[in-house]
Amino acid sequence: MAACEKRRAAAATPTPAAGGGLGDEAEFLLQADVASVVREALLKVLEARPEEPVSFLADYFERLVLSGSGAPGGAAAELSAPVSRALWYVRLAHHSHRTAFNNNISAAYEVLGAGGRRRRSGVDGRLYSELLRRICQHGDAPQEAAAALLSRVQCREHEAVPFDVFRYGVLTCFVLLEFGSKARVLYDVLDGGDGEADRSICLAVLCTLEEALGASGLAVPGRYLEAGSRLGPDCLALAMDRALQERKLSATMSREEFLKKATALFVAKVKPIE
Repeated sequence: MAACEKRRAAAATPTPAAGGGLGDEAEFLLQADVASVVREALLKVLEARPEEPVSFLADYFERLVLSGSGAPGGAAAELSAPVSRALWYVRLAHHSHRTAFNNNISAAYEVLGAGGRRRRSGVDGRLYSELLRRICQHGDAPQEAAAALLSRVQCREHEAVPFDVFRYGVLTCFVLLEFGSKARVLYDVLDGGDGEADRSICLAVLCTLEEALGASGLAVPGRYLEAGSRLGPDCLALAMDRALQERKLSATMSREEFLKKATALFVAKVKPIE
């Protein structure tokens, strides 16, 4: 019955001129190349394993349309386009999802390295440094900490950046952002909702954090966060209890100061790129 209705509707519709018709549904999809585009999008989802696949697809198709719009641009646009695309790749999956994250970093490296044609020499230092700056722009890490970290992991503009250095820099920036986020959550616990925490308690917690970081082998950036596991409830409780017994007056520490001190501990442990 439904098929009859379709045929009836098709008969009532004027037939397009020869050579201009789209034909049936299958022919339309074939001519529009929809199947291959959707297939490519699904392959990208499987490759990237994003945390939000639907949002990933929406962003993917939006960028696909924009990339073919032919928008004008100059030297700044030529720099921004590949960096924006590389940034999109490295943000698709959390660094704890190692396979997906590594695949996305490889894709970003290919984008900045002109599709792999410069794989031997690596990505241009200017593009690499710009990518790191953009990663650090959003997050809980203070600007001072981000700037200090970038000075350790970025390269000179004329340098060629090999893949292992590229991955190390990108991963370290993401770990700094997460470290800052966890430090913010920790401060929210310390201030008890008052907006300002006791200074002596904050200093005790920071000292304990420094000891945890110093006692860990931190050659791999991800282990900065693993070191936080040493800050168990018992360890923190003892440090805070000692601080309460020794504190003087009612001095406080702001959230901004706490974050600066905590992230400075992180940056101090980052191995500079030579």
